[in-house]
Amino acid sequence: MKKHCCKTMKSLIEDWECNQHENKFDCADAIIDYNPKFDEYGIIIHDGGQSVSNISYCPYCGTKLPESKRDLWFETLEKMGFDNPWEEEIPEDFKTDKWYKN
Repeated sequence: MKKHCCKTMKSLIEDWECNQHENKFDCADAIIDYNPKFDEYGIIIHDGGQSVSNISYCPYCGTKLPESKRDLWFETLEKMGFDNPWEEEIPEDFKTDKWYKN
């Protein structure tokens, strides 16, 4: 499990529960998202979809958050011969955070 910058961030990401919504993007009480595949943090935009506004600093403790690995993900897959990873069958490790942890 990822070590988050503070107890508040950890709680909002790891301990989120709602007895009315299965998906945090449907719950107005869910405000922070963490995407381990890209190592990105964001504030959820409740617009009926799954929009997130990425953040660079923790809104609770001010810690600088890790740089997004989104561009590196695309660059790495492109070097491996994948032109459109959203539509191609990519290696399993690239569906999680394993691709940059290994």
